Amino acid sequence: MPLVVRPARTPDIRAISALIEPYVERRVLLGKELVVLYEATQEFLVAELDGRVVGAGALHVFWEDLAEVRTLVVSPEAQGHGVGGRLVQALVERGRRLGVWRIFCLTFEVAFFERNGFTVMHDPGVDRDTYAELVRSPDEGVAEFLELQRVKQNTLGNTRMILHLDHADDPFVTDAPARPEEV
Repeated sequence: MPLVVRPARTPDIRAISALIEPYVERRVLLGKELVVLYEATQEFLVAELDGRVVGAGALHVFWEDLAEVRTLVVSPEAQGHGVGGRLVQALVERGRRLGVWRIFCLTFEVAFFERNGFTVMHDPGVDRDTYAELVRSPDEGVAEFLELQRVKQNTLGNTRMILHLDHADDPFVTDAPARPEEV
């Protein structure tokens, strides 16, 4: 049976939690309570092989033009078979349909994300007014993106990476905001 990437449903959440757990134990990912995962069901996609969830990832929107790939996990036995890449492609497509033109991630897997078009970030990535709005968010992912002092301890050593989407031929986006360098 071929690999299927699809939106997560509530019955998938316990499988996603089980996939996350080994990464939490190795301090690669932060643990998430089941209630938090259930609350984010609509943000997740799952990769399913032979009826079993072997990977998952979420896309969380921060701002009108910015989203984050979060909690990207692949079971050890499915690693090296393109599962992570398929999930990233599907999450990027989801971001494109939502109208964002930048997708951020915080990762230890720099080479993987580079293969998927991401580059290392060297600046805050937002203008002063947007920064002032984002800094008000209680979301820890926003704090990580902005490199605020209160970021979680396991993020030390992670790399901030970003992907810029091209919406030139995108039928879903008719009024994408101008990129800062185009203003």
